[in-house]
Amino acid sequence: MRLFLAVSILFFHHITAAQQPIGSWREYLPYASATQVTQADGKIIAATPYSFFSYDPSSNTIERFSRITGLSETGISRIHYDDVNEKLVVAYDNSTIDIIYRNDITAIRDITRDNIAGDKTIYDIYSLGHDYYLSTGLGIVVVDGERNEIKDTWFIGASGTHIKVNGMASDNAFFYAATEQGLKKAALNAPNPADYSNWQSPDASNGLYPGNYSDVISIQDKMILQKDDSLFIQNGSNWGLLYHDDWKINSLEGSGNKILLCESRTNAAGRVVILNTNGTIDRIISQAPLLSQPRSAILIQNEAWIADGAAGLLHIGSSTEQYQPNSPRSIATGEIVSKFNRFYATAGEVDGSGTPGNNTNGIYRMEQGEWTNFNDNSVPRLDSLRDFITVVIDPADETAWAGSFGGGLLHIRSDQDLEIFKQGYLSPSIANPLQYRVAGLSFDNQDNLWISNYGASTALAVRKTDGTWKQLAVPFSIPGNALTQIVTGDNNYKWIIVARAGGVLCFDDNLTPDNTADDHWKLFGTGSGNGNLPAGEATCLAADKNGFIWVGTTNGIAVFQCAQDIFSAVGCEAIWPVVKQGNFAGYLFNGQEVRSIAVDGADRKWVATKNGVFLISASGEEIVFQFTKDNSPLLDDDVRKITIDGGSGEVFFATAKGLCSFRSTATEGNENSSHVLIFPNPVPPSYSGTIGIRGLVNNAIVKITEMDGRLIYQTRAAGGQAVWDGRDYKGRRISTGVYLVVVSSDEHNGKTVAKIIFIGK
Repeated sequence: MRLFLAVSILFFHHITAAQQPIGSWREYLPYASATQVTQADGKIIAATPYSFFSYDPSSNTIERFSRITGLSETGISRIHYDDVNEKLVVAYDNSTIDIIYRNDITAIRDITRDNIAGDKTIYDIYSLGHDYYLSTGLGIVVVDGERNEIKDTWFIGASGTHIKVNGMASDNAFFYAATEQGLKKAALNAPNPADYSNWQSPDASNGLYPGNYSDVISIQDKMILQKDDSLFIQNGSNWGLLYHDDWKINSLEGSGNKILLCESRTNAAGRVVILNTNGTIDRIISQAPLLSQPRSAILIQNEAWIADGAAGLLHIGSSTEQYQPNSPRSIATGEIVSKFNRFYATAGEVDGSGTPGNNTNGIYRMEQGEWTNFNDNSVPRLDSLRDFITVVIDPADETAWAGSFGGGLLHIRSDQDLEIFKQGYLSPSIANPLQYRVAGLSFDNQDNLWISNYGASTALAVRKTDGTWKQLAVPFSIPGNALTQIVTGDNNYKWIIVARAGGVLCFDDNLTPDNTADDHWKLFGTGSGNGNLPAGEATCLAADKNGFIWVGTTNGIAVFQCAQDIFSAVGCEAIWPVVKQGNFAGYLFNGQEVRSIAVDGADRKWVATKNGVFLISASGEEIVFQFTKDNSPLLDDDVRKITIDGGSGEVFFATAKGLCSFRSTATEGNENSSHVLIFPNPVPPSYSGTIGIRGLVNNAIVKITEMDGRLIYQTRAAGGQAVWDGRDYKGRRISTGVYLVVVSSDEHNGKTVAKIIFIGK
């Protein structure tokens, strides 16, 4: 077997080395699970639950397609290639349709926008002439493929009611629809197919029985119908059994004048059965353990291309080849973190009552554009560690620590060196003594690792730098002993979320983790005199450049500006930032749930909500920008987590439909500007984007001059990065030549000079 890792890996390596342009987007969608395969213009198209990719056998290359490259949505329900008109039709989970013709993508959103009640899921796509027939949970929707618009809707259930249609096909005389109420057919020349009375229902007298029929296809002028694990073939007006076995049929497809069945069975690997049209078996493809979850298959030159739910795209001919673009195993449902040029994402789910989601996808790491997945498939001894919901990178040795909600604490030293900490280090959950629940992690300023031991009698633990452990009980009565996210402030105070509307804790160990006698604790809730949080349910924490602690809640944001004096200042409580919105002002995110807050190099706050991502000024008094699906390539408005790579300024968003990122203008400032990086450099003649000047001292002054010192442009860095559009003060693009970039700090206590080259046309 030859494992083909996607050419996109090389592409990622290239853009990492060449620097991602400022203002550009990337997607990090899962591509390992393929759900459907088709052929389009000589390329093999493999759909995934989130997007799709193509493989070109002639060039041995892979191309990814997503909202970043122009698709309308994320989350694919069905794809279909119309080889007559050379169009690819993509149906999404929300019932939006893209029709792709050459380099044009046309979106049809009528079904999505229609307020009709019921199941609008698109289960199948069938093409005839210039029309596309969509099998939906309501009936059949007809799309005019020339005008790119909805042409008609057929409700063909009893008395014209909605009915789930699973598949559709036709011969030279009739349309056939496989529905949850049996097979229905209507004459192609029927004057009004939208009239349910024009649809007949073959019954027992024709050899068919009531029930749900999964699909129907036409192959070599024969109609083949699927019901459960059986196939029926039409002979005249009657139907007879063609094929039956005790395997579950996942898909029925006609390809290469053969009938292809993707099958699976409990406690057995999957297989693809290739039948002749008379029902005899041509051959069975069974490539255990690689072929485990076959979902779709086609034949090209009598060789099989298979979409497998675990193995990706498989080509099985004289040899077996696997095409699985390098990617995370799934989406990120837990915390994400980026530091030291490494990005980690966790896949765990815990609801508000503390019930885990039993997610086994594990942890994903991206380094130099390549993904490594840590889960029970790649590391069998992680089978008891489910629902990873928190992760942190060790500042001392750049290794990673991840918390499982039930399986304890995992230390990832390298791909092969992993250590699990449970008994003897952590306390079991009071509610379930077999579980060791880790819900928050943070390194303090002395490199001690603090751990939220959710639901345990000692709900806080610390692993000290010498490798010894200490467990601490919270001196307050808190709901379920449920501690989650931990953030360490500049003065080494630990700020901790108390789940189940318990508010926020602040803890000071006085730099002596072993001596609990000198500890300080404070609990903050709602109401004046009690902490003044806008809601008891805190959702996220962040520490900014001023040492302020930002608290996201289910009702907006609060800020502790007195965080450094929290135990000594009288009346130190949270304030609610007031933000300007046009001619009005109001409390920041009042009435909204704030899911995550991240602070960039310019001390601006990136805020995740159900309504997209907001960039807030350093003070919180101004909304700088809002990213949504409508105004950006953001994968989904439902954003759960945000983290920032301080070195590059890349802002990562974990959405309900996958990971993506945006290259921002701000980076973390350096101690000096001795390592200035300018990109692109040289600037090509066709480039009209933003030029980044990185590696600067915080808020540096940047001057662009000609070689003789004449000033062309001046700006200031956002954190450790300045941006420039390549134009002078009058808005004119500068001429071909070599220019100086002169960098100095506010104190003018040293200058750094670099060169930038502009290449003319």
